[in-house]
Amino acid sequence: MSGTRPGRTLLRQEVVEGIKRYILDERLRPGDPLPTEPALCEALGASRSSVREAVKILAALDIVEVRHGHGTYVGRLSLSALVESLTFRGLLSPDDDFQVMADLVDVRELFERGMADRIISSLSTEQLDGLERLVETMRATGAGEGHGFVAADRAFHALLVAPLGNDLIGQLSMAFWDVYTIVAPHLDGFTHADETATIAAHQNIVDAARAGDVTAFLKALDEHYAPVRRRIAEARSRVADPAAPA
Repeated sequence: MSGTRPGRTLLRQEVVEGIKRYILDERLRPGDPLPTEPALCEALGASRSSVREAVKILAALDIVEVRHGHGTYVGRLSLSALVESLTFRGLLSPDDDFQVMADLVDVRELFERGMADRIISSLSTEQLDGLERLVETMRATGAGEGHGFVAADRAFHALLVAPLGNDLIGQLSMAFWDVYTIVAPHLDGFTHADETATIAAHQNIVDAARAGDVTAFLKALDEHYAPVRRRIAEARSRVADPAAPA
């Protein structure tokens, strides 16, 4: 901001770093309380206004959580700020949005392919049954219904990586769907053939996981992601050259 003095900005950033160092030095975990505002002021040698501004910055990043009337706590340390940035970037430029989505497809497939052995060995019978039910939901609702089909697809991939117990992977995987809701209107129509192929690929993923067949699992992932990449590429081409035939 034009009215912000350089010294003030530096001090605020120093307080931000000081609070982060305190969390690390004290080995605090998500949900643990932080010292009161006066205690932080004294410990960091900062004014109340600087501490309040630093806490606002850290709260926006989900590093701390302010519970009004109760105090300040270590936040969930989620990727919410990253997801917000990715989705907002898509609103600024459709082409950027397609690139973000293409990148996220790569990330999702990288996780699922790279950890295929762990995913297959970790999925319980109950989770496999849950994946099967989600495929049935996709089959019953159909893409024409819209939300139900996409919601089942989203839930499928969330459950697929859930056994890994890795919050980072789970959040990045789900970031794809937040961007997808913005990009989807710009993609080619989802044909009946696309719907049939998508459902079949998901069923093949479940069948391969249930059989413990890593090779078949990887093949099913290829079948699933190839059409997605094609639709993104076609949409980007239309944006780049609107006069080109569809």
